[in-house]
Amino acid sequence: MILLDGKLLAKKQEEKMIKVVEELYKKNIIPTLAVILVGDDAASASYVNMKTKASHRIGIDSITRTYHKNITENQLLEAIYKFNHDEDVDGILVQLPLPSHINTQRILEAIDPLKDVDGFHPYNVGRMYAGLNGFLPATPMGVMELLKFYDIEVLGKNVVIVGASNIVGKPLAALMLQSGATISLCHIHTKDISLYTKQADILCVGVGKPSLITKDMVKEGVVIVDIGINRLEDGRIVGDVDSDVVEKSSYFTPVPGGVGPMTIASLMQNTIIAAKNRKEK
Repeated sequence: MILLDGKLLAKKQEEKMIKVVEELYKKNIIPTLAVILVGDDAASASYVNMKTKASHRIGIDSITRTYHKNITENQLLEAIYKFNHDEDVDGILVQLPLPSHINTQRILEAIDPLKDVDGFHPYNVGRMYAGLNGFLPATPMGVMELLKFYDIEVLGKNVVIVGASNIVGKPLAALMLQSGATISLCHIHTKDISLYTKQADILCVGVGKPSLITKDMVKEGVVIVDIGINRLEDGRIVGDVDSDVVEKSSYFTPVPGGVGPMTIASLMQNTIIAAKNRKEK
C-alpha cells in the first residue's frame, strides 16, 4: 500500500507558489487574502490559523477579521461589502460553519465571484459543473491534485463518494465525472452504503463520523481518500475510515496529513489566481 502524502505534495506546491508570488511582487502585485471568522469555535480558529501561516510562508498578505458570534447578518454582509470594494483584497473567505441565526447561502452569495477563492458562489459552482474556468472548491480541488500527483487514473473507474455536501461531496462528484469516472454519490438517506462501497475502485469519504467505513465494506486494492476529520475523546484526530481498512487498500490518505494540507494549498493557489486575474495586465 502507498501513502497519499498530502503534506509532501502541499510543500512542493508551496515552493512553486513562492516563485510565482516573487514574480508578482516584481510587478507590484501583492496577493491578499481576507478571512472572516465568526464566533469562538476552536476548530474554525485552528483552520484559520493554518491558512494564515500558509499565506505567510508563500508571501500572500493575510487579513483576518474576527467577529462575535452574535453579529447580525447585515453586519456580516457589510464586512463582505467592504472587502468586495477593497482593491487591495484579491480573495475573500468566510470560515464555515456560521452561527445558526445567519443565512450561510446569503453570505456566500454576497462575495464577489472574482474574489470567491473558496469556490462556493453559485457563479463559480455553475462554471465548475459546466467544465468552465472558475474557482474550484479547495477540498475537491486538493483531492484531484493528490490523485494526479500519484498517477492514480480516474478515467473509467468506479468512484464512490460518501457524503453529499455542497462543500465537498457534490463538487467532488462533478470533478470526478468530468475526469471520466462513473460516480455513486451516497448520503444519509442511502439504504445500504456497503452495496456501493464494495464496488468502489476509488472511495472518497467526507461525513465526519469515525469508523463509518469498515474493512468488510471495501474490496481488495481500493484507493481510499479519507476527507473526514474527527477528534476522539482521547484527543486523537482520525478520519471517517477505520484504520483496519488500510490493510485492503492500494493507496490511502492519512488523517491528519492527507487531504487537509491539500485543501489549504488549493486555497492559496486560488488566491494567487485571483490576484493575477484582477491585477496582472
